[in-house]
Amino acid sequence: MRFLSFQIIFKRIKAIRFMLTDKTVPKRKKFLVVAGAVYLFLPFDLIPPVLFPIGFLDDLILWVWIMWYLKDTLDAYWTGGKDADLSKAYIGKEIIDDAEFKVENDDEKHG
Repeated sequence: MRFLSFQIIFKRIKAIRFMLTDKTVPKRKKFLVVAGAVYLFLPFDLIPPVLFPIGFLDDLILWVWIMWYLKDTLDAYWTGGKDADLSKAYIGKEIIDDAEFKVENDDEKHG
């Protein structure tokens, strides 16, 4: 039930801003948040807002699903941003130059 805690939901809502500014997040995840915000403010809904309080039920269901779908991604941004992801920066690059090493087997040492 960790997903339904109000404290966790508020932290994830705050994390959306930082997730949207991160260039390493896939565009489809950013589009999902933007599309959800657009749907929230559009005057056309599946259930019209005139039918208060059930008129906001479709918006609520949509945002609960978005928050559940992005929960792992948003959890990385709770503290205001995630640590730099350097995994893509070093692909195909030699990091250690001019180093010599030898791998010894334990059997060779004791034999």
